[in-house]
Amino acid sequence: MLHRREILRGAGAALMAAGPLSSRRAFATADGVTLPFGAGERELVTYPGKRPLIRLTSRPPQLETPFTVFDEGVITANDAFFVRYHLADIPLSIDSETFRLEVKGSIERPLSLSLAEIKALPSVEVVAVNQCSGNSRGFVEPRVAGGQLANGAMGNARWTGVKLQTVLDKAGVKKGAVQVSFEGLDGPVVPETPDFAKALDIDHARDGEVMLAWAMNGEDLPWLNGYPLRLVVPGFYGTYWVKHLNAITVLDRPFDGFWMQKAYRIPANACACTEPGKAPASTMPIARFNVRSFVTSVADKASVKAGRTTLRGMAFDGGYGITEVAVSTDDGRTWASAALGQDLGRYSFRQWSLPVHLAAGTHAIKVKATNRIGQSQPLDPLWNPPGYMRNVVETVRVTAA
Repeated sequence: MLHRREILRGAGAALMAAGPLSSRRAFATADGVTLPFGAGERELVTYPGKRPLIRLTSRPPQLETPFTVFDEGVITANDAFFVRYHLADIPLSIDSETFRLEVKGSIERPLSLSLAEIKALPSVEVVAVNQCSGNSRGFVEPRVAGGQLANGAMGNARWTGVKLQTVLDKAGVKKGAVQVSFEGLDGPVVPETPDFAKALDIDHARDGEVMLAWAMNGEDLPWLNGYPLRLVVPGFYGTYWVKHLNAITVLDRPFDGFWMQKAYRIPANACACTEPGKAPASTMPIARFNVRSFVTSVADKASVKAGRTTLRGMAFDGGYGITEVAVSTDDGRTWASAALGQDLGRYSFRQWSLPVHLAAGTHAIKVKATNRIGQSQPLDPLWNPPGYMRNVVETVRVTAA
């Protein structure tokens, strides 16, 4: 039998073959998709370990989940989970037997942990949504720079790993530590590009919820989702969920890296918004999700059979938990409360359903969620220069006949 590391090297070779520097197209399908905004023509492609996903870029691979996947169930399958890299030099070969996680900085005991040693620590599980900061950016008006994503740069999974708190306690955090930074095995192609690294405040890093995950939905992390180890920061945008995690540094001063001080910043106000076209007066690092909800059982501009039907969808927020979902089939004039599905935890997708009667004609279906502290969604979209945190009440228009 092949050793696991040989299999993984083979997966890396296959990934490289699928990349843009190769003339081979063995992993691309003939199918495509048209997303509902300008320049929305995309290929559906298959990378190792993935079903056909929507390709935004090839190098690095950025793959969006087709929205129909979210009607398959509250848990997003590993092979359908979106892929987001910042830097193009991604690891194509990782030996699980020699892999090490380095823990250093303002600590009593520097650590170099093998994967086996990490897995031997007390394990925990959480069901949590990972969502890209720029999810839905393609819908932003006026248009903004950045990846023109539809609504599929998100997914919900059951993550298994060890609490970051456990590892930090093992290392012995020194008094005066203020932040913890994280780096992975991916890197820049040219030296002028800042290496990707993120940071969390020390109290957040030690809250018992942030974790180092080695498994996703009961299996090893997919290669393109961070094998063999990734940071999981429940309720926070995916920019913090560092993949291929290999270095943790405890800091006695705030982290000054580019990806915290210059990138992934939002207007420093309650709505994270500005007047369209205007720069914010001040900014702060993006952090926790806002409330979102979607219809998943019918697509925009679909034709459906008139009469009785059940609408389905899902909702989520940054960790307070969804308590109500309201649905309108008449463009917001009247609303009805949907039934909520199984509660898999406050960081998970929450499914909803509502039986409705759709008379012959056109219907504008809207869905709006509310969380445990009363936060909801705006009827009109908010705007900021990077196109982050879009959470407007979604509208799906269907024709019943």
